Amino acid sequence: MALDLEEQEQLDEAREWWKKHGNKVIWGVTAFLLLAAGWRGWQTWNQNQTAEASVLFEKAVQAMANNDAKGAKEATARIMEDHSRSAYATPAAWLIGRLNYENGDIKSAGAQYEFALEHAKDDGVRQIARLRLAQLRLEQKDHAGALALLEESFTPAFQGLAGQLKGDILAVQGKPAEARIAYKQALEKLDGKSPLKALLEVRLDAMGG
Repeated sequence: MALDLEEQEQLDEAREWWKKHGNKVIWGVTAFLLLAAGWRGWQTWNQNQTAEASVLFEKAVQAMANNDAKGAKEATARIMEDHSRSAYATPAAWLIGRLNYENGDIKSAGAQYEFALEHAKDDGVRQIARLRLAQLRLEQKDHAGALALLEESFTPAFQGLAGQLKGDILAVQGKPAEARIAYKQALEKLDGKSPLKALLEVRLDAMGG
């Protein structure tokens, strides 16, 4: 009988605990199930997004091959707008940026390279985007903007190019002494077989060494 009473007390305590905390448990389990379902749904969505972006990128490449600028712009625009988190977003921006640049639309090209810089997942790609944007800013005579893009450090593979571009900007600004310093620093970073090395040496000679 004592055992029955003890069991009854435990049962009453369990009921009382459930009355107080049952809703929290239910909501916790429900939230977990919803999150799990959401994660599976996101994975499926992400796979679908990647597949769609892949098809659009193929269309853009084919359009470029056929000199169909309108088709290329439409396909890349959809990738950049609807699939900006996919692996195809940055290549799409590069593709249409190059097309716009070759067609003389420097402003649009700059916007696409900015997109590439913002969305690139690889540090090397981001550095290339910074260099390309700096070159565009120089062509637009935005010297301050161009130099700002070169302020952040570059890895050794890109330091020579960054230094050469910095020297070009300073030379255009009428700062030959600073330009020479930038060129010399760039030369120190370049591999001896780099074709850029000969170009820099010519520029240095033209500026008095």
